[in-house]
Amino acid sequence: MQINIRPGTAEDLPAIHNLVLELAEYEKAAHEFTATLEDYQRDFREGVFEVLVAEQEEAVVGMALYYMTYSTWKGKMLYLEDFVIQAAYRRRGIGEALFDAFLETAKDKGCRLVKWQVLDWNEPAINFYRKKAATIEQEWWNGKIFL
Repeated sequence: MQINIRPGTAEDLPAIHNLVLELAEYEKAAHEFTATLEDYQRDFREGVFEVLVAEQEEAVVGMALYYMTYSTWKGKMLYLEDFVIQAAYRRRGIGEALFDAFLETAKDKGCRLVKWQVLDWNEPAINFYRKKAATIEQEWWNGKIFL
């Protein structure tokens, strides 16, 4: 089946929001997913994030949501906030095509690196990233404060 990778639009946001919910459920953290569709719509309109979507049979089955940030050591960087393919569509090459499109987007924007997080227990994701020659850092700890 044909895979179409394209920039996401405002019309795709309900499907994107549902994909993030699917990811939160997979990570056993759905109770922590509090961003509403209205939040997504406002923030997308304001340019807070961009997204690539993967379509198959005219349905959004995957997405890579990212935003520009800055590495004081390297320069411009795209941060991949979420990358998810619907469970029923995995192992069809969609994830690889979508991730490659994300990398090309970063290159087109003049970025020197891309960065993301992966849970330490998510072996399928870790293996996928390693196959892409990614460095999986284990020495940096994340810090956060909820406002």
